Amino acid sequence: MNSPNPDFAEAVRTAIVTMPAAAHLGFTFGALAPGAAELVLSVRPEHTQHNGYVAGSVIGALADFAGGSAAGTLLPVGWVSMTSDYTVKFLAPATGDTVFARGRVLKVGRAISVAAADVVTLDGGSETLCATALVTLRNLEVN
Repeated sequence: MNSPNPDFAEAVRTAIVTMPAAAHLGFTFGALAPGAAELVLSVRPEHTQHNGYVAGSVIGALADFAGGSAAGTLLPVGWVSMTSDYTVKFLAPATGDTVFARGRVLKVGRAISVAAADVVTLDGGSETLCATALVTLRNLEVN
C-alpha cells in the first residue's frame, strides 16, 4: 500500500500523542507503515483490574487507537479519521508488562475506512492473542 501523504508517520504520531486520552493511558508507537500501525502499552497498576489483568476498557481503547492509526496512515494531507464504531472480542486475559495492538486497514474509502486490530502480550518470547477488534472510522477533511 502507498500513502497519499508522504509525511503519514509524523501526521499519525502527532495526532495520537497529542490526544489527552492516549497520553493519559501512555500509548506509544511501535512499527508504523502505510496501512498498518502498532501501538504499545507499558502496563501500569491503573490499567489493571483487581485480579491483575489489563482492564477490558483499556484493551478496547488500545485496539481502537491502533485501528484508527492504521487508517490514518492512508489519508491525504489535511484529513483525519474518527471512530464511528468498534467491536472487541476478548480471547484471553492480558497479563504481563507490555501489551501490543497491531492495527491493519481492511478497506479505505473517501468517507469511511475499516480496520482490524489484534491485541497480544508477550511471555517468554511467545505471543498470546488477547483480543481482536473491528474498527469503523469516519474520514473528515480538517483543512
